[in-house]
Amino acid sequence: MGALGLLACVVFAVALLSCTANARPATFSQDFRVAWADNHIRQLEGGKAIQLVLDQTSGCGFASKYQYLFGRVSMKIKLVPGDSAGTVTAFYMNSDTDTVRDELDFEFLGNRSGQPYTVQTNVYAHGKGDREQRVNLWFDPAAAFHTYSIFWNHHHVVFSVDDIPIRVYKNNEARGIPFPKFQPMGVYSTLWEADDWATRGGLEKIDWSKAPFYAYYKDFDIEGCQMPGPASCASNPGNWWEGAAHQQLSPEEARRYRWVRMNHVIYDYCTDKSRYPVTPPECTAGI
Repeated sequence: MGALGLLACVVFAVALLSCTANARPATFSQDFRVAWADNHIRQLEGGKAIQLVLDQTSGCGFASKYQYLFGRVSMKIKLVPGDSAGTVTAFYMNSDTDTVRDELDFEFLGNRSGQPYTVQTNVYAHGKGDREQRVNLWFDPAAAFHTYSIFWNHHHVVFSVDDIPIRVYKNNEARGIPFPKFQPMGVYSTLWEADDWATRGGLEKIDWSKAPFYAYYKDFDIEGCQMPGPASCASNPGNWWEGAAHQQLSPEEARRYRWVRMNHVIYDYCTDKSRYPVTPPECTAGI
């Protein structure tokens, strides 16, 4: 084979590898299933996007077909517009193991028109939760799609919005602090009514005259160790998410993270002395 022919084969092979590496699920039905109220979930664009509906009869939810151990999960979401007080749109991972569950939560708390949307994050590790933090989003998340992602490896969990970290939960097992690393978790999302707590602690109630409420999802992306699967996957240091570049925030990510923490955090359980007179150990260990 001549040099030109060899080069052509190499280019073809690289292109094929690239296509394979980037081949992500194109439709909702490939990786997810309806968890409840299937008549309130509508597939759009041939299954490439979905609409969740909340009305006075029901909310709804969907779940991944499989569980995963470590990796990254992301999806683009356009939240309930206008007066969304009392509604909660959730995107989370859960081990489904009752009292010893691990869980990583995004909960988007609706608000009255013109007020900022709040995103609440929470971390459960070995059944211990109550680690809420709240951030006021710096944009209107109902006007367009934005990407929300949960990154999870042996070193930390990172919650991000449009690739901007808003929360980091580090692995401090060496200090006796639980970290979710043994239990695979499924991916879930729900749209539901929670006006007893969601907006201003339950002071703002849902206005059913504005119903039905809609949230939209697309670009579902899951990269991780699917369970059940090879037992060696989760401990494989060759997984891209375990690489040196992902064991801590990059300098640019750290800069953006500091910006969020300084300007947009409105609640942090670590500083809530009424709930925690003694600062939780993970807070002093650095999260």
